[in-house]
Amino acid sequence: MIGDEDGFVPLSSVDPSLTTVQDALPLAAAGELPTPALASSSPVSAAHLALAAPLERPGKLWGIGLNYADHASDLNEDSPTEPASFMKPATAATGPGGPIRLPSREISDRVTAEAELAVVIGRTCSDVAEADVDDVVAGYVPVIDMTAEDILERNPRFLTRSKSFDSFLVFGSELVTTDEVGALDDLSVRTVVNEEVAAENRIRNMMTPPRELVSFHSEVMTLEPGDVISTGTPGAKHIVPGDNVRAEVERVGTATANVVR
Repeated sequence: MIGDEDGFVPLSSVDPSLTTVQDALPLAAAGELPTPALASSSPVSAAHLALAAPLERPGKLWGIGLNYADHASDLNEDSPTEPASFMKPATAATGPGGPIRLPSREISDRVTAEAELAVVIGRTCSDVAEADVDDVVAGYVPVIDMTAEDILERNPRFLTRSKSFDSFLVFGSELVTTDEVGALDDLSVRTVVNEEVAAENRIRNMMTPPRELVSFHSEVMTLEPGDVISTGTPGAKHIVPGDNVRAEVERVGTATANVVR
């Protein structure tokens, strides 16, 4: 679906060739996405819809560790001098509401949740200059990323395993295009657990800002529509069954999920 403040309409009602969000990503990156006003159907308020994750089948999922200096100091870690990248499988992704399903205690007994801004790639690209990044980004989505910290602490080589359990990446319900979000620097990112702010910072305090992250990773591999780069968290919070977790990204939206085992 596609929408604005007036409500949502099916993508195909504004352009019959657009049957999935994936179809629309290149148009969003090029600034050529048709407006909901062109729809052949009437808009429906988001309040009357149960919205799933905007990407039914996300592509490559990149995560960035310790991208805020404050977070690195909280963990008694040195801030990396270049992006501390890792990848997650698509099976780790789940939609709004989750739930976040913790592993059995025999596998991990300390999982943390962290709010992040995620960048969604809209066009196939490689070796993208930082100045040209806006031409390949479809938009942004809030996400909650999880880490089995006790697994990671046993050995830093276990990072992929600690990040890859099912439901360990919760997407918000809406992908917001770059023109709607505007400049990123002053936007805040908050990790909220049980209505208490556990961590908060502004995107301008990232060690490697979002545009630079896209450019950097496009030099590592070809990026494709539906690939996601989650840009790092201002801070994490230990979670247990019964908790409610929310990622809040100013002007982008929220991702919320309950925690179960």
